[in-house]
Amino acid sequence: MTPEDILRTMTPEIYRRFQTAIEIRKWPDGKVLSPEQTEICLQAIIAYEHKYVPENERTGFVPPKKTPCSDDTGKKSEETLKWQ
Repeated sequence: MTPEDILRTMTPEIYRRFQTAIEIRKWPDGKVLSPEQTEICLQAIIAYEHKYVPENERTGFVPPKKTPCSDDTGKKSEETLKWQ
């Protein structure tokens, strides 16, 4: 199946079931997802969201920062974390 075939057959219900399966690592019947099944479900979810879900509601969306991490001079802030 091509990604287009998958998207044509994937319904919102299947999308939600895949999300739940990934969240709890189990299918609705209680069987554990294999690593391959998890990967396939994630790929299907991402493809589905890319086509049908607004960007700010997609899996992994991180809103843009309102302020930069450093000032415009390129100097490190005095509050930089230091690893010990």
